[in-house]
Amino acid sequence: MRSATIQPAAERKLKNYTSFTQTLRHSLTMAYRGLLKIRRTPEQLFDVTLQPILFTLMFTYIFGGAISGNVANYLPVIIPGILVQTVITTSIVTGVQLREDMDKGVFDRFKSLPIARIAPLAGALLADTIRYTIATVLTFVMGYIMGYRPAGGIEHVILAGIIVIGCSWAISWIFAFFGVIARTASSVQGISMIVLFPLTFLSNAFVPVETMPNWLQWFVKLNPISHLVTAVRDLANSGTAGWDLAISLIGAAVIVLIFAPITVRAYMRRT
Repeated sequence: MRSATIQPAAERKLKNYTSFTQTLRHSLTMAYRGLLKIRRTPEQLFDVTLQPILFTLMFTYIFGGAISGNVANYLPVIIPGILVQTVITTSIVTGVQLREDMDKGVFDRFKSLPIARIAPLAGALLADTIRYTIATVLTFVMGYIMGYRPAGGIEHVILAGIIVIGCSWAISWIFAFFGVIARTASSVQGISMIVLFPLTFLSNAFVPVETMPNWLQWFVKLNPISHLVTAVRDLANSGTAGWDLAISLIGAAVIVLIFAPITVRAYMRRT
């Protein structure tokens, strides 16, 4: 009789945890957990701290003179390209770390807690936006140190950064899906690099499209990375927004609409 009285109360308590408010709170708590992991293992930030600095220095001084005549003329071209390339590549970490946590049994522990089942996944995606922000800020700061002065003004630079962060968050849903369905973290990284490597380098991020062979130009012009790079250049360098920005935002929304449901569904089956 006593157990029959306790059981409904426990069930009611668990049901309360499925409310939107509780789910949001649990997701933010899991995002804070992700930030604590970064604080305790700061080497996790090497990719978002060292990569934009090294890539900006290497690409600018190696290709600047050959492509634009000098470094000063190349900076408005390369800084938006490095920004998009760095932040988009950083989104791979979402799937890799998700797979590592699942392999280590961390998510099995989460299942035993009275929290929303989606919270660990949502928290991981939220925490990684901090990584994107760090990479964005460092890229613009590095460009400024080297002499880059965006003509669009600080407000358009901030808007360009927000757009890149938002698009990277949308793309992270793809790699989160890989993290859920893949067998190992290394396979997630391998699959993700196969997808991103041609997209980032076969784009207008580093060189003008006109310098490429005709048979390659059609792919580069259709490449969504090229549209995002152009949108960032327009905002930062001239303070304008065109069709490339609309394509980038529509593409990000489509990715979320497609991959968020299937990722959540696959995650729920696994956990």
